[in-house]
Amino acid sequence: MLADPSVLVPFILIGFAAQLVDGALGMAYGQISSTLLISLGVPPAAASAGVHTAETFTTAVSGISHTLHRNVDWKLFTRLVVPGVIGGVLGAYVLTRIDATTAKPFVLAYLTTLGGRRVIASLIGLVLPKIRTVPVVDFQISKMRSRGIALPSGSR
Repeated sequence: MLADPSVLVPFILIGFAAQLVDGALGMAYGQISSTLLISLGVPPAAASAGVHTAETFTTAVSGISHTLHRNVDWKLFTRLVVPGVIGGVLGAYVLTRIDATTAKPFVLAYLTTLGGRRVIASLIGLVLPKIRTVPVVDFQISKMRSRGIALPSGSR
């Protein structure tokens, strides 16, 4: 039997809003959805489990796409995979062993710190000019042209 729509709709809206931001910025799905789920009263461990389950599938598709387009730095990947797995497993283990009322303030403080850093970084990015953007874009466009990829007429 399907869940009651009045209970299900807030979760759908949270997922939609988080994915909207993530699609635009390429990051912050977990941060936004975790914060909103916890604010609805979902325990931190359940919020983390739900967010990571959803991210597993979207990240897998994204990873396959990047691999097929040869857009993966394998050297960096191998340096990050082991510490990333260890951190993920330890974080999940700790969240399942700590009482939700104890973990909630720490998780919210962590998410608030991450959000604050992103806001400050975006404000600094608006004030400071991005010096390296044009050469990187020019380099990528020249690489694409050398591979025979057709570009729109307005490209550099």
